[in-house]
Amino acid sequence: MPEGKIIKALSGFYYVLSGNETVQCRGRGVFRKNKVTPLVGDEVVFQAENDKEGYILEVKDRKNELVRPPIANVDQAILVFSAVEPSFSTALLDRFLVLVEFNHIKPIICITKMDLTDDDQNKEIQMYAEEYRKAGYQVLLTSSETEEGIHELLPFLDGVISVFAGQSGVGKSSLLNALRPDLELRTDDISSHLGRGKHTTRHVELMKVGNGLVADTPGFSSLEFIDIEVEELNFCFPDIQHHSEDCKFRGCLHMAEPKCAVKLAVDNQEIPPYRYEHYKTFFQEIKERKPRY
Repeated sequence: MPEGKIIKALSGFYYVLSGNETVQCRGRGVFRKNKVTPLVGDEVVFQAENDKEGYILEVKDRKNELVRPPIANVDQAILVFSAVEPSFSTALLDRFLVLVEFNHIKPIICITKMDLTDDDQNKEIQMYAEEYRKAGYQVLLTSSETEEGIHELLPFLDGVISVFAGQSGVGKSSLLNALRPDLELRTDDISSHLGRGKHTTRHVELMKVGNGLVADTPGFSSLEFIDIEVEELNFCFPDIQHHSEDCKFRGCLHMAEPKCAVKLAVDNQEIPPYRYEHYKTFFQEIKERKPRY
């Protein structure tokens, strides 16, 4: 039986890339019965009715999956955040980073619209970029208008599935258009009434960019820590995890425990205070989460 990768899901059809051909498939009823929903990024076995149509028979095991956006087998996430319009938010970035780290996806931070910053804003973004690099993250500063940083981003896409994720209006589609102009993805300006971007991407689709596959995704409106437990949060902050190895008590949660190396690192400016504040906020959010039955 032929095999391939789902590169688009739309209106009950799954578009499977097999070799150089794309076959439009439907899922067999057994998927609905077993509550398995094929996702973009899935490796599948399918039966071809003819050159262009077929049925998906089997979805292979996934190494990871995301709910919003619905996509599987992601290697890395390009977290796209604008320097301005909308303003750069470390709280929102850290929320994305936690979810990406929890799903064992490599994050790359991409700050866009650098051409729109004034001197003070530029200096502030450069400071944040340096702090996130010290925390262990790859950070790129880009502009779709001037193409600053665009060529630095391309090599990161080689041979992997990347998901472009971030708030609406930060310039994800503009960035993808700069990386591959023939895509001509639709972009909209920021809504002046809402102060946030209008949704321009309606579905998840894998597109060839450079030598890799990239998913442009609908913008996020909420990001909840549905599956993360408080004991796991530590591992989603690499800088906190690094210092936690020196805590006196094994299993230290870095909240009220004595001789906590993480709190000492914050006092010594080795961990930015805002990172630790976000850790505490997320900790409380997870702790107060209503149980699901």
